[in-house]
Order: sequence, then structure tokens, then C-alpha cells
Amino acid sequence: MSHTIERIHAHEILDSRGNPTVDVTVMLSDGTVASASVPSGASTGVHEALELRDGDHKRYGGKGVLKAVKNVNSLIAAALLGMDATKQRDIDARMIELDGTKNKSKLGANAILGVSLAVAHAAAKSKKMPLYRYLRQAFEIPFTQYKLPTPTMNILNGGAHSGWILDFQEFMVVPQQKTFRERVRCGAEIFHALGGLLKKKGFTTTVGDEGGYSVPLPKNEDAFKLVMKAISLTPYTPGKDVMLAMDPATSEIYDPKAKKYTLKVDGVKKTSGQMIEMWKQWMKKYPIVSLEDGLAEDDWEGWEKLTAELGEKVALVGDDLFVTNVERLREGIERGVGNAILIKVNQIGSLSETVAAIQLAQQNGYRVSVSHRSGETPDTTIADLAVAVNAEYIKTGSLSRSERLAKYNRLMEIEEELQAAGK
Repeated sequence: MSHTIERIHAHEILDSRGNPTVDVTVMLSDGTVASASVPSGASTGVHEALELRDGDHKRYGGKGVLKAVKNVNSLIAAALLGMDATKQRDIDARMIELDGTKNKSKLGANAILGVSLAVAHAAAKSKKMPLYRYLRQAFEIPFTQYKLPTPTMNILNGGAHSGWILDFQEFMVVPQQKTFRERVRCGAEIFHALGGLLKKKGFTTTVGDEGGYSVPLPKNEDAFKLVMKAISLTPYTPGKDVMLAMDPATSEIYDPKAKKYTLKVDGVKKTSGQMIEMWKQWMKKYPIVSLEDGLAEDDWEGWEKLTAELGEKVALVGDDLFVTNVERLREGIERGVGNAILIKVNQIGSLSETVAAIQLAQQNGYRVSVSHRSGETPDTTIADLAVAVNAEYIKTGSLSRSERLAKYNRLMEIEEELQAAGK
């Protein structure tokens, strides 16, 4: 059966923040049709691939993506028509070559990624395989068993995702139950307990971009105090049934000239060493198992110290630090920095490059967390990707907002499928 690409078409849709993004449909010669859409970040690292925006302020405040759409429908389509959709690496390499820039600034990472994901969906559908199985086959991923990732669920928002009411971006719960379905239940029950607690305290239960509650608090640490109180209102025991995680997104609050981190809510500025001491103190008080971007993206010396002092105790996840980029990750490995990587497909801009970063991480003992973005769509590709590569974690927001829940629902579906097949 032929899997030849016969048609590629992109158009502009809106993401979960109401901003334009790219949606791509691919049709194969056997009649298979599949689509994929591209997420968008708000708290973005400076080393990420370029998300091409129109810059026309008369339309969507300059955030339109018609340029990226045009690039798909003209340049990319012309280059890929007639290619075999099952040759994912060849297709991605052709687009990267066509772009010719280091950060995909010519065609746009959003244009390239949309096509990359849609092609994978079409190939999987044509082969009558679920995407996670197809990806394992397409990229010759050697695992013989499947495992479901542990969710890190953002239930309190701050930073760029919540109008800076807190300095730190995400306060998360990490359920420890045996099945993914029960982990989702645990997170949902804690989330609703937290909502009830906030109402009793007179807070509005507004949610941020990723579905976590967005409430102004006197101190950043008060977020974890609230979460711990919410857990106490459920049947779950902190440190046993559920752990904690956080993403302070420190690149957003770092002054590279002064080499200081500004915590406006707490009214202090801290050096890298002082930030590390604060994390150590918090870890003594709370069952924190994962710290993402505990220091800024280019604070390499700080990261070296952070890893030396905490690397044996918690997952030190590099997001802005590594940006799903093999070169950045390789430098981190050489410098002994971090012990886990956050994977965001749009940080690098193609499925093949994403998998390459995952495999390099795994080969060097780094844990993998597959992540959404703050600007999401109902697309569930990352759920299948996490299962395909046996990622330790998935990070896809809180237990509200349908674009987040779509990923959790897809993972529960996959779990049932694997259980039925005895795998």
C-alpha cells in the first residue's frame, strides 16, 4: 500500500489563549487524511526555535500566522509532495534543509512542526496503528514494554501564566498511584479540594493559562502551604500517595548583568547560591521530587552547583536550559548539569529532532518529561509521544480546561488499550 504524500494544507486556528496557531492536514495517496496543530508558549526560552508570527498589528495584535501557513501551503508542500509519509526522518530533514537557518526562522518552527506532526498522524492512520506504536516503529525505539508516564499536575499558577501574582510559575502535585487512571483521580480530587479551600478563604477560583488556580498570596512559599492543606482534606498522604513538584521558571526573573534573581512577591533579590539554599530549605519542609528550571537558562555555573548539591535528591529538569535541543543537552551532559529534560515539540520544531533529544537524554541517564505549552490545542500528540518513548513524566497542566484534559483522557485511553492487549 502506498503512503505517498498527495496533499498538504495548512490554515490558521486559535489556541487556548485565543491566539492564532497553525493547523495542518495531510492526505496520502491511499486516501488517508490526518491533521495536527501546533502549541505556543508564553514563558519561552531565548534558545528556542522561532515561532513565525506575521507582525501585522492590525490583525490579532501582530500574532497572526498567515506567513507560516503560506510557507506550508507553498514551499513545504512543493518540497514534500510525492515523498513517503513513513519516512519521518527524511521528511523532517527535507524541511530543515529547505529552511536552512539554525532556529527555523525562514519557514517558522510552527510551520515545520505542524507538517511534521500531521505526517506522523497520517502514516500511523494509514498503517492502522495507534500513534504511540507507530512512533516506536518509525524511530526504532528499542523498548519492549510500554509504561505510562507519571503526571506532574500544575494546580497553582504564577509567573507569566498568571499575571505575575506569584514569582514562580507552577506548583504541582505528582500522584504516585499504580495506574494512570488513579493518578488522574488523585490529581482531580486534590484540585477540587484546593478549589473548595480557596473559596472558604475568600479567594476567587480563577484559573491561569494551564488550568491551575490563580490567586495572589503574601509569599511564594504560601502556595505550597495551601497545596499541603488541600491534600490534607483528601484521603491522600503527602510523601506517600502524592509528591510535589515546581517550575519556578527562573529565567523570567533573572538579571544576567547583576547575576541576581528578583522575587518581587517576597521583596528580595537572591544570588544563585541563595536560590539553591532556598530550594534546599523547601525540600526539607515539603515532599518535592522535581524542580524544573531551578536556575536561569544561561546560569551554567549556578546549575553546576545546583546539580552537585541536589542532583542525588530530586529530578532537576532543564526546560529553558535545554530547549529540547541536542546541542544544548550535550553541553549540559558534558558539564554535569541537571538530571532530567523537559521535552516540548515546538521548542525544536520537528518530531525527528524531538526524538533525537529524548534518546540522547536516555542514553545518558537523564529522565524525560514530555510537556505541553501554555498556549495549547486539543491535539494529543504529546500523550502518544510520552508512551512511545517510555517517558518518566508528562506535564500537561491542571485538571481543568479541555485542551489539558484531552491529553489526560488520551493517556487513560492508551492505558486501557495496553491492558486489553496484555502489554
